[in-house]
Amino acid sequence: MEIKSLLNQFCEYSSFIRGYSPYTIERYRSSVNMYTKFCGITQIDEVTELNLKQFFLNGRTVRKWRANSFITILKSLVVFFRWCEKEKYMANNPAGDLEKPKLEKRLPPKLTRQEASRLIEIAYNYPYQSKFAKHRNRAIMAVFLMTGLRKRELLNLKYTDIDIENRSVFVRLGKGSKDRIVPICDRLADILGKYLVERQKVGKTCPELFTALNTNTGFTADGLRRMMITLTKVLGKNFGVHKLRHTFATQMIEGGCDIFSLSKMMGHSDIKTTTIYLAASSEHLRAQIGKHPLNQI
Repeated sequence: MEIKSLLNQFCEYSSFIRGYSPYTIERYRSSVNMYTKFCGITQIDEVTELNLKQFFLNGRTVRKWRANSFITILKSLVVFFRWCEKEKYMANNPAGDLEKPKLEKRLPPKLTRQEASRLIEIAYNYPYQSKFAKHRNRAIMAVFLMTGLRKRELLNLKYTDIDIENRSVFVRLGKGSKDRIVPICDRLADILGKYLVERQKVGKTCPELFTALNTNTGFTADGLRRMMITLTKVLGKNFGVHKLRHTFATQMIEGGCDIFSLSKMMGHSDIKTTTIYLAASSEHLRAQIGKHPLNQI
């Protein structure tokens, strides 16, 4: 049986029966295609534990995969082969017992409070061709830094998802296909309010909250990437959307937010994921060590 045909069936099952997101489906496709291309195989009976080991060894030694990338790709292959085994296309799952590397326990990269504040100002004061662009770009940076939304969550925001009056943003079908409501602070509400006024002035009526500059359509991932490249150069420090998410979480901890509330705002399914920000915040740790009883003597 051709792997390509089985992969299409598996992706349809995962999408329509299991309800996985398009991004999860794309990860499955990418991982399987990467493996089959490396090994030069097309049939499911050509899959072996040996060529799987060679594929992952090449990933670590030649492609320089980090442990996290290795594990993500392995999990995708395990899920696909498990489905093949269940549907009787394979006798057993050859990826099920492959050894995984130990994950590095790195602290999440972040911007300082001063850099985050400066980034919002740069996004607004950059010499754009239109007033709309400065309000939109400042609002995008502010949402990332003040709500911790993921890239796709921000790009998928609809106009009706923002409730300025009740200070909240509705995140529909975030990671794990879960809805959540994230509160917004007064400063973000003010920035978003000014953006919405400008959005109305230029006649943007598409459903998406953040729109393209020259068309009445939603802002795209490519448009966001180009904007981030420009702002990175002006700020003089490399950053990506995930670093802005880490910055939000760390600053919330430093501001006194409890870990349970932060976990809900971040959309983490396991609170253990959120606890890494406790170690990432030196200010928070210094405040806690100051509570040592001997420090009071």
